[in-house]
Amino acid sequence: MLDELEAVLRDRPDGLEDWHPLIEQALAHDGAAGVAEVVEDLLRRSPVPAGCRDDAAVGYVPEAGQLLVEVALPSQDIVPAVSGYRFVAQRGKVVPLPVKEADLQETYRRLLARLALRALDEAFSVTPVGLVGTVVLNGHVATTDPATGRAVRPCVVSMVVERADFAELVLDEPRLDPQRCLRNLGAVVSRHPHDLEPVPPIVDFDPARFKIAADTAVVGPLDSRPDLLQMDPFAFERLVRKLFTAMGYETWRTQNSRDDGLDAVAVRRDPVGVTVIAVQAKRTKNVVSPEVVRALLGTLQDKQAARGVLVTTSWYGKSSWETAHRNGQRLDLIDGRNLKALLLEHLGIDALIGLPKIPPGWQPSDVA
Repeated sequence: MLDELEAVLRDRPDGLEDWHPLIEQALAHDGAAGVAEVVEDLLRRSPVPAGCRDDAAVGYVPEAGQLLVEVALPSQDIVPAVSGYRFVAQRGKVVPLPVKEADLQETYRRLLARLALRALDEAFSVTPVGLVGTVVLNGHVATTDPATGRAVRPCVVSMVVERADFAELVLDEPRLDPQRCLRNLGAVVSRHPHDLEPVPPIVDFDPARFKIAADTAVVGPLDSRPDLLQMDPFAFERLVRKLFTAMGYETWRTQNSRDDGLDAVAVRRDPVGVTVIAVQAKRTKNVVSPEVVRALLGTLQDKQAARGVLVTTSWYGKSSWETAHRNGQRLDLIDGRNLKALLLEHLGIDALIGLPKIPPGWQPSDVA
């Protein structure tokens, strides 16, 4: 059984592209609900090991080219707790060799990552490029909370993945680390799925609504827009890097961002020379203090960067603006409403910012 679980990503079905005409016919005859039904049927019948995917639900938003996928993932009970058996002569019996709990948990985390990647691969492979550009995936575990005895369904993995990013992966590479792969895709993953520790979905949706709604344009955008404040910190940093790339920069993540206060370096090359920009991303619901601004200015001097950019989901007070402007305009501040506008302009992402209150001088439309 363990061999089957470890091969779940490698043993993917072939020929899913042959479903493209069926998907296009479903869209022509039954609209978005037809597309969702075909993909849902494929995901439910995919030959994964028994118990690895007991159910799946799909919604489709044609206006956004977005597929919304929800899969039922297994609990840790699916991982064999015995590695083998040995005969004990003194006792005259065969006894099991239990697997260490830490090893069980690690095997389970890797299985969840493999199952999430496989579901993404099937969703992208079965749908034509022109119809689906993005897949939203939420993975839930249907089980019983041992602390209460009640049925629970925690979300343990959530992600929004663009087709172009997923196409860069080499899923058949034996050295591919499925957990690092999810992090690279900006996924939000439970650190302790074996303890049913949930994570907030990047995009929360109810696939059933897409099957009964006559006009998905009404419910789709409301249900599918990502809330920047609900994103995992790594996912938010990755989104900011993608934004700078779309704006014409070469970007990469700093190796020690937690030590030097930087999250990325952006480089722009032109005939005059090379401009290096240090980028810090602050995903917060509170006003950014001037101390944060001063800290980044100090980092610019240490790194000898030409400019710095501080990006946040919230806002800056008067003292923060004054601190940035007193230093020869070396530091640019991008607040949440400007970030929202840049994401829409350069990446086509209409994001939400779930701030508990409207910042001074903002309008409700700046966050929603």
